Amino acid sequence: MKYFFYLDKPKSDKPTTIFFATYFKEENKKFVYSTGEKILPIHWNFETNSPILKGQKKDKFASTIKKQIGRYSDLLLETDSLYKRINEPLTSKILKKEFDDFFKKTLKGKNIFFDAYDIFMEEKKKGKEWSEATIKRYNNIKNILKNFEEKRNFKLTFSAINHSFHREFTSYCMDDLKHINNTYARNLGLFKTFMFWAMKNKYTFNNTFIEFKKVERVITNQVALTLEDLQKLMEHDFGSERLEKVRDVFVFACVTGMRFGELSLISKSNVTDSEILLKEDKDTNKPARNIPLTTISKFILKKYNFKLPLIANQKQNEYIKEVFKELEYNHKVQKITTRGKENIKEELEFYNRISTHTARRTFITMMKREGKSDKLIGRITGHTDMKTLNQYYQVDDNQTKEAVEEVFNVELKMKVV
Repeated sequence: MKYFFYLDKPKSDKPTTIFFATYFKEENKKFVYSTGEKILPIHWNFETNSPILKGQKKDKFASTIKKQIGRYSDLLLETDSLYKRINEPLTSKILKKEFDDFFKKTLKGKNIFFDAYDIFMEEKKKGKEWSEATIKRYNNIKNILKNFEEKRNFKLTFSAINHSFHREFTSYCMDDLKHINNTYARNLGLFKTFMFWAMKNKYTFNNTFIEFKKVERVITNQVALTLEDLQKLMEHDFGSERLEKVRDVFVFACVTGMRFGELSLISKSNVTDSEILLKEDKDTNKPARNIPLTTISKFILKKYNFKLPLIANQKQNEYIKEVFKELEYNHKVQKITTRGKENIKEELEFYNRISTHTARRTFITMMKREGKSDKLIGRITGHTDMKTLNQYYQVDDNQTKEAVEEVFNVELKMKVV
């Protein structure tokens, strides 16, 4: 079947909609369908009825627009070929339904971008592919995108996901939201996961997002504890049941390497005399982990009858700072974060650097300091990517001093001339 594209307002000085059209002789009817793409008429070749692809009049997104509208002609030819093979007549009504189904047409006034995002999330949740933490992250990305749309007056559609969007979105996250590199890199990665899903499910054929470069992730300086710190924690009498429970949960995580979110999975049924058998909640495809128990971890488990006194992660983060403040960990440490190319330095009390994640970092750091292999540590913590595991390892000034002294602090005889 023959087809062509034309502009809604060919003499307009503003971008105008590109329509797809074909003709059904048997019905004596012209079939017209909006592609949703827009272009300035000065960038349109009226002889070939397609975007200008070369020269000064070329639109900077000409190739993307041509690829997008090409989906409509491709679908017409595929559908026509199919109906010829089955010896059935292709009608304008059938073609419209095919186009509506394929291009996911929604009710007028609705934004298909966020409709698709909701379908994406619902599909992943129903398929039990995500943990609760992952669901929260994708809800957060949706809120960021909606706020970006409003604050930057940037209407989000699939065709608008181009390099201009990437620049604006990066600026919004870094300048307005003050995201550091690692936060932005993680969020952009989640956004691209959605876009790959949208392309796979034919909501869009715009693949410009693949070229979006994340700002470089950096290993931020964090704190990790020593065995002496843990001893001091365990020996201290807080005089507060609340802080004592928070301390016990924190120390337990330090000596097992477990994530805070995994601690709720512990019960008598998966604990033996020597280990915890833990089935990964974050990734159900991972095999179960055997986490060895020590004297300290056994003591804490028995103290609470194998049900740790857990509270919300946010409250645990708040209270664990109180624990270390009472222990007078008031010395100043430097926190360095990176935003774009800028290193942001600030002085904080040590207790303000402590969080639930410090426990997991402490476990990995202490194991590394004792020369345990990455593979062994990863077997306990659940890490399969050794690069990620090593980002937890913190080297302090004392270690660097000791290492240099071990190598060079020997008697050297110098020949005196």
